[in-house]
Amino acid sequence: MINLNNTNIILTGSTGAIGGAILEKLYNLNARIIATGTNENKLNDLKQKFGKVIIKKFDISNHSSIESFIDECSNSLENKIDVLINNAGVTSDNLSIRMKEEEWNKVINLNLTSSFILSKYAIKKMLKNRNGKIINITSIVGHTGNIGQANYAASKAGLIGMSKSLAQEYGKKNIKINCVSPGFIKSEMTDKISESYKKIMEEKISLGRFGIPEDVANVVTFLSSSLSDYITGETIHVNGGMYFS
Repeated sequence: MINLNNTNIILTGSTGAIGGAILEKLYNLNARIIATGTNENKLNDLKQKFGKVIIKKFDISNHSSIESFIDECSNSLENKIDVLINNAGVTSDNLSIRMKEEEWNKVINLNLTSSFILSKYAIKKMLKNRNGKIINITSIVGHTGNIGQANYAASKAGLIGMSKSLAQEYGKKNIKINCVSPGFIKSEMTDKISESYKKIMEEKISLGRFGIPEDVANVVTFLSSSLSDYITGETIHVNGGMYFS
């Protein structure tokens, strides 16, 4: 039985489908959570639904403010950050020869650089307690690539390499860093896919269906708990057998 009582967690990208499922799962297991996002209306909805969650509007692409943001979170959590979940992400798809430099930079800066800076300052807090976990949400395309997503694939592959490096640097300080790599998960994004393309994708998935956000949330919850205390530097795939590493 997973119990997250007295576990202090920072979750970015809490207003999306996967972020919302992660938030709900952690909340129901009594974690103390700071949830962030940029959509004020959706954040207000979360505040109404999860009364005990600390909701912070914060744009993680604002790199110069991340250190003070982590300081604020640490103060709100009694100077003890147990888990950082880097879930926020963005896409800006285009074929590579048409991709503008700003499209490349936007995705790399938010998905990869922001996650690195958040991790850097969270680790500084975790070192004081000689304990902590970072969970980076990657993507199947970070392993397989995808047409029109050179920037997104690069950012997610970069997260995996970064996580392995951080795991080696801070394992002896009892800080564990892992990735969760979702495949096709039902969301507003996949709802926009045509039925014909969905069928093609489902035929590539061993289980024959898209996943649901709760499938990802279950793995994140496991990695947030003491049940994963001897796991670091790993990527857990949640793709229904669409890709085998």
